[in-house]
Amino acid sequence: MNQGFHVLVVDDSSPDGTGDIVKSLIAKYPGQLFIEERHGKLGLGTAYIYGFKWGIEKGYQYIFEMDADFSHNPEDLERLYDACKNGGADLAIGSRYVPGGKTENWPLDRKIYSRGGAFYTKLITWMPIEDPTAGFMCYKREVLDAINLDEIGFVGYAFQIEMKFAAWKLGFKFKEVPITFIDRKIGYSKMNKGIIKEGVLGVLKIQWHSLFKDYHKRLKNKN
Repeated sequence: MNQGFHVLVVDDSSPDGTGDIVKSLIAKYPGQLFIEERHGKLGLGTAYIYGFKWGIEKGYQYIFEMDADFSHNPEDLERLYDACKNGGADLAIGSRYVPGGKTENWPLDRKIYSRGGAFYTKLITWMPIEDPTAGFMCYKREVLDAINLDEIGFVGYAFQIEMKFAAWKLGFKFKEVPITFIDRKIGYSKMNKGIIKEGVLGVLKIQWHSLFKDYHKRLKNKN
């Protein structure tokens, strides 16, 4: 990579020693590697929002989100950046479900949940996105500035959907960039029945609010 990416790790008291490992590396990557530590398990979605606000405050013009277990290949950051910088996108999505995208090392049930969730989300929300639950993205600063991040209500599976839905409703342009998602070889997936339930009910709630509530005004940042 040649763009000089900066890395922020938001650590919620991870028991695997993530915080200590990152802090031991900061001196090796001064001005490039950062850590923000929070106490307790506050949810994946709140960690992303914390990171988004941190990036906005620091003045970054392109803000990425990605898994830190190498399920998302860091080499793909360049292509997401290029889609926003030169490809006309306001939000680039690392997509498993556009031509050229794929998954590796997934069991059959995980493939069914993911594919089914993507189809279900498109059916309910009408979003023209093939991989609405993707968690590998590049946002232009303007997108995150425009969204009232404090109104994003989900912290798990539905968080990714709600962020895309908010950006879509505000008129921002998407581009899906094909990636290969490789299931982690160390650790375990956070996918469980509770997360799946949040996704199923969350999609319905998002669309319901959009149709019958003052959703557009609520999600738009007034600052």
